[in-house]
Amino acid sequence: MIPITPPFIVYFALFLAGICLEVVLTRMNIRHLKEHGHTVPETFKDAIDHEKSCKITDYTVEKQKFHVFTMLMNSAFFLFIILSGFLPWVLGLVEVRDHGLLISGMIFFSALALVLSLFSLPFNYYETFVIEQRHGFNTSTLRIWVTDILKGVVVGSLVGGILLVSILLLIRHGGGLWWLWAWFVFLAFQLLLLIIYPTVIAPWFNRFFPLEDEALETKVKTIMHQGGLSVDGVFTMDAGKRSRHSNAYFTGLGKTKRIVLFDTLLTSHSHEEIVAILAHEIGHWKKRHVFKNLLFVSLVSFVGFYLTSRLLKWPVLYQTFGFDHGVSYVGLFLVGALWDAVGWVFTPLGSAISRRFEREADAYAAALLKRTADLISALKRLASDNLSNLYPHPVYAWFHYSHPPLSERIQYLETMGRR
Repeated sequence: MIPITPPFIVYFALFLAGICLEVVLTRMNIRHLKEHGHTVPETFKDAIDHEKSCKITDYTVEKQKFHVFTMLMNSAFFLFIILSGFLPWVLGLVEVRDHGLLISGMIFFSALALVLSLFSLPFNYYETFVIEQRHGFNTSTLRIWVTDILKGVVVGSLVGGILLVSILLLIRHGGGLWWLWAWFVFLAFQLLLLIIYPTVIAPWFNRFFPLEDEALETKVKTIMHQGGLSVDGVFTMDAGKRSRHSNAYFTGLGKTKRIVLFDTLLTSHSHEEIVAILAHEIGHWKKRHVFKNLLFVSLVSFVGFYLTSRLLKWPVLYQTFGFDHGVSYVGLFLVGALWDAVGWVFTPLGSAISRRFEREADAYAAALLKRTADLISALKRLASDNLSNLYPHPVYAWFHYSHPPLSERIQYLETMGRR
């Protein structure tokens, strides 16, 4: 058991504040939905009936309650690891044999990642095979689920391991400005992942195909040409082998940039709706949202690496969590724990930036299509198919939503259409 010191009390207060805020926001969201969820909003009456509205309420409430339960359990387990002295014990085992800085750092992080991942597995299983199954979304099998986890471990270990080793080498040999070189390495990793994800990582989990519907392909070529983009970057993904949820997304950078449409989207939407969704994704492309996100991450990480360089030299950091001496890889983990305790403060900023990007993409789609009816119809169908919450609490949406609430988004498009 580590000693309870004033610095730890401050850490615990921040950690607890984030948990309490999430519980309060979620309860507000659930209560708001229960009060209004059995009435279909006027905007959606042509797409969603009372029965579907009740299904949306049941699904959202169950998901939100399970989210809170999972968060509380994971947080309690993490605090147990912190308070029990487990971290100094692991460090002691690692230091019994002098493996060197790099190997010792890999062992330390791997041991903690393994423990935390194993603890979260039952919750992941329950969400997939109980909640999603109960509401008719899950199409995955146990084999696919296990295979995805193993593939994720391989990718995470490879990427995380290379990045960790690079940073530890720079801490040892980079002098007083190691944090600046580490920041450059981090940005290079971000760029590399953006480039290789669509063509190397994503195909390891899913299969991607060019559009096969000739009529739809013609319409796609037309809208892509109007947007000034190559038609080689539109693919269908076999998302239906895991879930009936439908979606589309934009990813990649340079020659690897892609617009990906779920196969479930193609089977449930008309050609006009798919083209409208595609126009929205083209909007992200043309408005350079990937670059802007990368710029935002660059600025935040620059400050983060500098603060990390200062904290790693601060003995109180290690003493607060029960260590009698400082080790660079332990310090990196503890800085991550501090960020986990205070990071929620910046969540509304990230959400607001994302919502702004979505509005810009909607506006671009409306200008490109010279109409908004098809995008509105597509959003309504997505809401129905995915059982999306039509009554999010405004404060919850402000804090968490990466997209504007659906009713607000459709009203925005309707206003734009009248213009």
